[in-house]
Amino acid sequence: MNSFTIVFLIALTLSFSVQFWLSKRHAGYVGKHRNAVPEAFKNTISLEAHQKAADYTLEKSKLGDIDGIIGVILLLALTLGGGINLAFEFWASSIENPLIAGLAAVASVFLVMTWVEIPTSVYQTFVIEEKFGFNKSTPKQFIQDQLLQLVLVTAIGMPLLALILWVMDSIGSLWWLWVWGILISFSLLMSWLYPTLIAPLFNKFTPMEDGSLKDRIQSLLARCGFNSNGIFIMDGSKRSGHGNAYFTGLGNNKRIVFFDTLINSLEDEELEAILAHELGHFKCKHTIKMLIATAIMSLISFAVLGWLIDQTWFYDGLGVAQPSHAAALLLFMLVSSSFTFFIQPISAYFQRKFEFEADNFASAHAKAEKLVSALVKLFEENASTLTPDPLYSAFHYSHPPAAIRIANLESKIRA
Repeated sequence: MNSFTIVFLIALTLSFSVQFWLSKRHAGYVGKHRNAVPEAFKNTISLEAHQKAADYTLEKSKLGDIDGIIGVILLLALTLGGGINLAFEFWASSIENPLIAGLAAVASVFLVMTWVEIPTSVYQTFVIEEKFGFNKSTPKQFIQDQLLQLVLVTAIGMPLLALILWVMDSIGSLWWLWVWGILISFSLLMSWLYPTLIAPLFNKFTPMEDGSLKDRIQSLLARCGFNSNGIFIMDGSKRSGHGNAYFTGLGNNKRIVFFDTLINSLEDEELEAILAHELGHFKCKHTIKMLIATAIMSLISFAVLGWLIDQTWFYDGLGVAQPSHAAALLLFMLVSSSFTFFIQPISAYFQRKFEFEADNFASAHAKAEKLVSALVKLFEENASTLTPDPLYSAFHYSHPPAAIRIANLESKIRA
């Protein structure tokens, strides 16, 4: 232990304590308002649906608390408990090539973390989601998904990690700038490839059939000046009863995707309004702004790591006896969230701001009242709580709370 050990423990304790306190505060707030539908939704949401959403939120909150405790225990076991040090010593004694040994050590630690998270995923899917009628997945499907994710991470992630470690070992003191460039380029490439290469491995994407809905959507796209590589229906119902819609891809490989559950639950005008909202993100350049912000934050992070990598106290303070670039990268990835947790509300604030801007765009290019009715249906069908704790939502919500968002849209209707 050294001074940095104390700093790390303080940061971890503060971040976890605040997260746990916010979770308990949120659960208490939701429970307190469980027996009365908010005034803004009294004519559209039944008490039964409101209580289902509250109970669903409380169940997920309990699991989140348990998952958080397990995460802290695992982090301490890997760092101060010597887990990471043991992994690097084992592979260094087994493999002569330092780069391959470091790669194996990092991979083994992440494999352990993945296995630890599986029971939580199983409980979330087959207990909570099943209890509230959302789970459509089978144990076979769940196992296939886990194995496919592992194969993809191995096939794509391992070569990328090997390249990063090679650059760290070979380029010199400015390695962090090169690694940043590689990761940004890789992220853009994967965003471009994902719709046609990765996503179809998990779901079936069927082109939307000709008809009134497709005509309405194409008319909206033309009015907004948006070109896409197609409009697709995804078989989301094979895993979940939740509904959604999204854009994916970059450049000439952009796709518009609707979950089949969403198509089955909303009217054509409501689907148009939902799509207009998503188009608002595109026209307001929210995706580009988020990419730039992410790039800047990651550049700062790599610059910090570029300094830490030569500080022996960084390794000593986190339980690693033999400094290495691979160990530094792994340690930084695992402990940085404890130090950055308190800037999370800043990111959430701008994300919510973007949602308001997208809603305002949708109100100008589709019917605001149809977006309201669509959102109300989605809140109800997805069992999204209508009464989140304000402070909790400030930290964790990327979308404005339901009542605030609806009130903003209704002001557009009255204008």
